[in-house]
Amino acid sequence: MSKERLIQAGIRPTAQRLAVAAYVLNTDKHPSADQVFEAVRERCPSISQATVYNTLKIFTDHGLLRQLHLRDDRVAYDPKTEPHHHFVDIETGEIQDVDWDAIDVGRLDQLKNIEISDYQVVLRGRRRRTIETA
Repeated sequence: MSKERLIQAGIRPTAQRLAVAAYVLNTDKHPSADQVFEAVRERCPSISQATVYNTLKIFTDHGLLRQLHLRDDRVAYDPKTEPHHHFVDIETGEIQDVDWDAIDVGRLDQLKNIEISDYQVVLRGRRRRTIETA
């Protein structure tokens, strides 16, 4: 699956790119480049950090990933490229997808002298903890 997806995107499917694709294009997490490197290195010990960074850039440039700047301390990668929003848990740093239709952003047409090409809402807060009783 990953090989065909890379070929369709115009990317030559090298062994290293396939190893990165197997993880990053199939995760529901929003990993940083270092997290991708650590995950891929378990399967492909010879892969370099530079190769992972370069591969992430290629995947982003070809529309297979979105690069997210949701936290000051890191860049995350998202394989879900269709429109959606994000929630960032301020305690754990975890990033979670929020369905596009869950948030109503209205009156964008009221913004004068601005041509909007893309937008997303980033919610920050704490996840509610539920207490289980016996």
